[in-house]
Amino acid sequence: MERTHLRVDRVETDLDRVLATAGDDLVVASNRQPYRHDYGDDGDVTVDRPAGGLTAGLDAVMRRVSGTWIAWGDGDADATVVDEDDRVTVPPDGDDTYTLQRLWLDDAEVEGYYYGVSNRVLWPLCHAALGTVESCGDAWADYRRVNDQFAAELAAASEPGDLVWLHDYHLALAPQQVRERTDGASGDSTPNRTLAHTWHIPWPSWDSFRACPHREEILDGLLGNDVLLFHVPRYCENFLRCAERGLSGAEVDREAGTVTHRGRTTAVRAAPMGVPADRIREQAGSMEATGFCAAFRKNRGIDRDTRLAVGVDRLDYTKGIVERLEAFERLFAERPRWLGEVTFVQVGTESRSSIDAYRRYQERVEAAVERVNDRFATDDWQPVVYTTDMISNEGLAGLYREADLAVVSPIRDGMNLVAQEFVAAQDDDPGVLVLSDQAGAHDVLGEWTVSVRPHDTVWFADALDEALSMDERERRRRGNALADYVTDNDIESWVGTVLGTVAGLGHADGGVTTRAGD
Repeated sequence: MERTHLRVDRVETDLDRVLATAGDDLVVASNRQPYRHDYGDDGDVTVDRPAGGLTAGLDAVMRRVSGTWIAWGDGDADATVVDEDDRVTVPPDGDDTYTLQRLWLDDAEVEGYYYGVSNRVLWPLCHAALGTVESCGDAWADYRRVNDQFAAELAAASEPGDLVWLHDYHLALAPQQVRERTDGASGDSTPNRTLAHTWHIPWPSWDSFRACPHREEILDGLLGNDVLLFHVPRYCENFLRCAERGLSGAEVDREAGTVTHRGRTTAVRAAPMGVPADRIREQAGSMEATGFCAAFRKNRGIDRDTRLAVGVDRLDYTKGIVERLEAFERLFAERPRWLGEVTFVQVGTESRSSIDAYRRYQERVEAAVERVNDRFATDDWQPVVYTTDMISNEGLAGLYREADLAVVSPIRDGMNLVAQEFVAAQDDDPGVLVLSDQAGAHDVLGEWTVSVRPHDTVWFADALDEALSMDERERRRRGNALADYVTDNDIESWVGTVLGTVAGLGHADGGVTTRAGD
């Protein structure tokens, strides 16, 4: 089959210069807000700050440009702290601040927009879990209405010439809705706002996407953007093929990586996301991290000489936790030399428990943990330590550094930042990264990891044995290469790449005419 020759656009930019140019002209939209206000036990308002991932990375950027971030306000005290325009300045302390603008959803809208279309349709569909995709029903009207609320706020908060940067699958319709509000329903293609959209989960093949209810509307909505960004080139390839097959009248140039629709050309680009490597490294070396690891071992009965493997995931059926536990079970059964020598620590964060598929999966994880421990545990050793306790950023970074290997084995994942967080936390004696070839991160880190296919339990168990048996020289070689990549391609580099790509787009007749970086 002919392959599209797309590449990852690495645009060398002076980030400070690009951000200085953006200034108040940068407007960001995401479902999740960077700061959430709640009431504490004493009745006072508390602030939940971004812990990691997208919100933490973009928060640091927004502080430097003083732009506007629009998001759903879901905290108990969110409405208490905003002004008459539903805005609040964040962070609540410090000199570098920006505007967080909240919009409000009622219970029916949350059920339809968030739990319904976003997480019962788009999430499983994009992860090729077609067996868990549910019918949209009335939820589609909620999804469209909430997207239009976001579009209205984006149109009001931005002006011609501004950059509007949307994020993820919750807002697939909003780009075209912004165009209709700002450019006119007539399809006038006069250059107006610049719209960019980062899709943080996989984009599926046409064979999967064709099962999407309202697939034409999803494609049409996303093609309201000037640039549509995925984490790796293969998702770009999938999107271009879906646009070609699924949207009548769309002109797709797979060589250039563009789609022309409604007289507007959208550039489709790959920009792998990074993590705040320096901050994670600092957290991993803190006294809090060291103290947490010592207390964790003691409280969980893990001997100081026992080697640690660690997995950190939301309790989501796409993360491959059950398959991971089956691989450890096979490892202990077929290679008894590891009995008593290694403990697997699985940190799980409960997620979307009101959705049946998630609740059932969490039950499967608990059953698998119990089965492995019942089969192999002794009076002084437990093969699997499973916790859903909240762990601080410093504690988690310390656990990464303490681990001899991290096991990141999603069934499918857009990128997976845990893999990079583990690498960033390592010291001069690095652990081994065991990584699923179905994660976007594998496209950029794979050559220095021990690769696994989550459903191949025999291969998976062999890979765990290889990782635990790796000699120091090879372990350091791989660890150093991983560290170099993660440091050089951190969150700031990613933001610079995205903004540099957008800045490099030339516009003529309302469309993109030049390829970023060319």
